[in-house]
Amino acid sequence: MKILSINGSYRKNGNTAQILEMVASKMQQIALDEQQPIELEIVNLGHQGIQFCRGCRVCFDIGENKCSLDDDLLAIREKMQAADGLILASPVYVNDVNGITKNWIDRLAFVCHRPAFAGKSAYLIATVGIGPTSHAIKTMKMALSTWGYQIAGQASFKMGARMKKEAAETQFQEQTHKIASNLFSSVQQQDFVKPSFISLMTFRIQQGYWQRRPQDESLDHSYWRNQGWTKPKRDFYTSHKAGKTKVALARLVGTILTPFFT
Repeated sequence: MKILSINGSYRKNGNTAQILEMVASKMQQIALDEQQPIELEIVNLGHQGIQFCRGCRVCFDIGENKCSLDDDLLAIREKMQAADGLILASPVYVNDVNGITKNWIDRLAFVCHRPAFAGKSAYLIATVGIGPTSHAIKTMKMALSTWGYQIAGQASFKMGARMKKEAAETQFQEQTHKIASNLFSSVQQQDFVKPSFISLMTFRIQQGYWQRRPQDESLDHSYWRNQGWTKPKRDFYTSHKAGKTKVALARLVGTILTPFFT
């Protein structure tokens, strides 16, 4: 099992990093107890070379490998592809994810068109001094769900300007253990075979968009066609065990919503 954690904070030892390290430690212990080999890695986005998107559309029209911004983005994308599970953690700035995290999401916009992470689980974490985290969680959930991830859960931590390590370990032991346990279980039990209503609906909206463009020869349409996702009987990115009623309702709602996205 491979788990990749992405820290959106610039601070390598800040609140967000502390939470990720606690989760990693607990996941390591769970894997040891389960006698399950595990690889854990934390990537600090603030210390990677990720330039701002220029809106040139090269990644959409020609391919992300042709992007003129020769930086670390695709290397991180490769780590995401190699991992079975992802933890995305961002501090909250002005009621949303911080700029570092948002820029990373923006640069991966091509994955919204070509969902590459179906069959993988993700957990979302937001840290904040005081105040709400719901908008930041919503931003992360919308992006990762569109990319194909199964969202295993979400958590928020109110930690003040800078919480001492000892205080964080005391206050958040139970919560970080729950995160580690839930993500470990989601990956181990392959929760992606039980997609949520939102995931099924999102697939239908995307599918409907490309089905309305049968003559489209774009890179995006070719990707969907090659995956077999545009076939009328295809109802999700991967094989699944979702109930027939849920699938039918999700497809109905997705079909109704498709014209608003086309």
